[in-house]
Amino acid sequence: MRMVVARCEVTYSGRLDAYLPPAARLLVRKADGSVLVHSDGGSYKPLNWMSPPCTTTVQAPEPTDPAGAVEVWRVRAKKGDDELRVVIHEVLHEHEVELGIDPGLVKDGVEAHLQTLLAAHTDTFGEGYRLVRREHMTPIGPVDLLLRDASGAHVAVEVKRRGEIDGVEQLTRYLDLMNRDPMLAPVRGVFAAQEIKPQARVLATDRGIECLVVDYVSLSGRDDPTARLF
Repeated sequence: MRMVVARCEVTYSGRLDAYLPPAARLLVRKADGSVLVHSDGGSYKPLNWMSPPCTTTVQAPEPTDPAGAVEVWRVRAKKGDDELRVVIHEVLHEHEVELGIDPGLVKDGVEAHLQTLLAAHTDTFGEGYRLVRREHMTPIGPVDLLLRDASGAHVAVEVKRRGEIDGVEQLTRYLDLMNRDPMLAPVRGVFAAQEIKPQARVLATDRGIECLVVDYVSLSGRDDPTARLF
């Protein structure tokens, strides 16, 4: 990766035309060929960029380039006529480093993790609950958890990271089909999520579905009560 802080102006031509007047900016050229132009604001989003596949040519300024230019980057898309042209007037800082292969983002707290934790800690639903199976198949797909409560009745649990109306509708369809099975009926439902939207809660309550907000940090054993003020 090459990172250059420079006073530059940038022109994009192709599917659209755009121009950034001279200013100090961060230019990033990645190993995959992509080039990004960043300002000191705007969070993570670049002011302009060229996505791979593309090629970059670094050349000396042409007579038609603005006075004072010291270097020109021409970044061209391999398909189409899109071109990002960066005219550098002054290099303020430059650094190049080999990052190597990135292992990728490992997400924590996704639905699969919640499902695994709830399956291992069925007491989260109440005393006496036990797991029958995970991913219990119905004619339209699997419900995340099938449990039995303290009385032995079946409980279908749909697990979401963020509970919205679509998730309630999904669990409603599962319950309708499961309650037609004499080996399972009666089956009641629990909608479990880290966060449940008010509209989803209202709909679930109207349909006789219990809502359970899950504290993922506490359930995963990473909550230290001694570190809290309250």
